Amino acid sequence: MTSVKEKLFTQVAQPKESSGSKVTIVGVGQVGMACAFSILTQNVSSEIVLIDVVADKLKGEMMDLQHGLTFMRNVRVNASTDYAATMNSKLCIVTAGARQKEGESRLDLVQRNTDIFKGIIPKLIQHSPDTILLMSAIQVCGYSYMLDILTYVAWKLSGLPKNRVIGSGTNLDSSRFRFLMSERVNVAPNSCHGWIIGEHGDTSVPVWSGVNIAGVRLRDVDPTIGTEQDKEGWKSLHKQVVQSAYEVIKLKGYTSWAIGLSVATLAQAILRNGGNIHAVSTLVTGQHGVDKEVFLSLPCVLGENGVTHIVHQLLTDDERAMLQLSANLMHEVQSKLQM
Repeated sequence: MTSVKEKLFTQVAQPKESSGSKVTIVGVGQVGMACAFSILTQNVSSEIVLIDVVADKLKGEMMDLQHGLTFMRNVRVNASTDYAATMNSKLCIVTAGARQKEGESRLDLVQRNTDIFKGIIPKLIQHSPDTILLMSAIQVCGYSYMLDILTYVAWKLSGLPKNRVIGSGTNLDSSRFRFLMSERVNVAPNSCHGWIIGEHGDTSVPVWSGVNIAGVRLRDVDPTIGTEQDKEGWKSLHKQVVQSAYEVIKLKGYTSWAIGLSVATLAQAILRNGGNIHAVSTLVTGQHGVDKEVFLSLPCVLGENGVTHIVHQLLTDDERAMLQLSANLMHEVQSKLQM
């Protein structure tokens, strides 16, 4: 019996599976789904695979996205609890993680997430040995310096070269910084230029020495900007950046949309070999006097091979000292982990 499909088409060649832009997202919580939605709507990937252990929610999220595919460019959305579905992923985004239990110490929380990663990272690499790992801002509320340490953990567990394991890092922090700047001067956020580097958390470093608008450094306008002597209180912007996630979580229970948009931008730079510069978490040993094996955020050039270059920012002595403090704090925690 001739099928409807056979009546509709005359096949002239065997269709080939799309390759080169398949993205896997591990974890279908608020962050994972915000990443998936942002990647879909920005036409970043030809195929998205969702992975989670909760089968019903996983299927529901997959179906919900699939039902909207007619409103986007052609893209495939699949989901599975089996990591075999991730085979040949160009990019694997990990958003899964355990939240803090009441009374749990920072080290215990990091260790528990490390143990979870032991069941995730090797499976991803098994099916996609040439992938790039992108660790997202995992929702583990309680202690701030989780992302950078868990990016280090993922690097160790994966066996991948350092350039192919990346944390979303302070890409979002830098975006928050630029938004807050834009409100001060009443111009668009993407016309304000400034970087937050170091830890994605409390000890992050605002690079006030390089903050500029249209190439005009704010410190050339007022040398006190970002210091205690600043009468306009610009220094408070960094405090607002650090507190932003806590405030959003307090108000709505979690953060999602901004990190989803941030991750989609990073995915686009990687999959399209864009050569864009973003503040992402990478191995910083030897950078700015850091002598520890830790992952922290610095401006990096991203392409299809992951991090291709680290930008040598001209930091002040104070900024360099703050970055080294971040590194020492990361190393203190991760040195106690059982890998």
